[in-house]
Amino acid sequence: MTDVLTTHDTIVPVRRPKARAARGRLFPALALLAPSLVFLLLFTYWPMLQSVIQSLSIQSFGSTQTTFGLGNFQRLFADPAFRQAALNNAVYAAGTIVPAVALALALAVGLQEATGLNTLLRGVVFFPVLIPLVAAAALFSFVFLPGVGLLDYYLAKLGASQTNWLGDPSIALWSLIGLTVWKNAGYYMLFFLAGLQAIPEDLYEAARMEGAGPLARFRRITLPLLGPTLAFVFVIALINSVTQIDHVVLLTQGGPSNSTNLLLYYIYQQAHQNYDYGLAAAATVVTLAMLLALSVISLKSLERGAHYES
Repeated sequence: MTDVLTTHDTIVPVRRPKARAARGRLFPALALLAPSLVFLLLFTYWPMLQSVIQSLSIQSFGSTQTTFGLGNFQRLFADPAFRQAALNNAVYAAGTIVPAVALALALAVGLQEATGLNTLLRGVVFFPVLIPLVAAAALFSFVFLPGVGLLDYYLAKLGASQTNWLGDPSIALWSLIGLTVWKNAGYYMLFFLAGLQAIPEDLYEAARMEGAGPLARFRRITLPLLGPTLAFVFVIALINSVTQIDHVVLLTQGGPSNSTNLLLYYIYQQAHQNYDYGLAAAATVVTLAMLLALSVISLKSLERGAHYES
């Protein structure tokens, strides 16, 4: 705002300092953000700080004295079970993220028109999202039963022999991957449907007038303009691949032969079964660091070629 200072000869406008106006906007913003900031500090950043401190704390057996160092991290990287869990999680992430995101994108493109049939099909695809992961795992425990489960029952009609889907170390992890893709594809589809609604129809009309086919329109219009949505969904899928272990706990408990042990379940084992809190905290810090680094890299790489609609 501008005040007017009157002198004998001239009228001089006097502007209020910008800092005062900025402070006037800052305090209401902080007041509105304060509850969220308090919860973030108490339930996110404070536990993270505690994990870091715990990972650096070294307690000798039979002694109450605590020293600080990198001994927990040295033990962690020397543990073959941790290396196996990290490898399993990498395979699990690749096997769930790529198929689930690709399937979700294909479903969103195919069901984007608001027709009665498409609305029904969207509900069918989204239905697994409404089922808790524990309930979905309990459901699939009957699907994966060797010999008498639904999967073996219908495969037997095609002449296939029975398979121990959760008891064979070579395929147990892939069985969990199939369950996860079924569970998460509908959730990711919602984000792509929202992104498709933001793409102007004029672009498609212009492309049709130029003679572009469906594949060309998808490659040159849909996919570039969905870049920000794709980056967001990819990061959400990456986080889910590390944090969702309900089905592991219920179906396999990391077995057989440690073939389905994921990082979060490894942390649970060290903290609540072996009572090695230092090793569990070190694994937590390493997992969070890797997850943060991969999320940043994914966002940067996927948004580099993204197009934002102005």
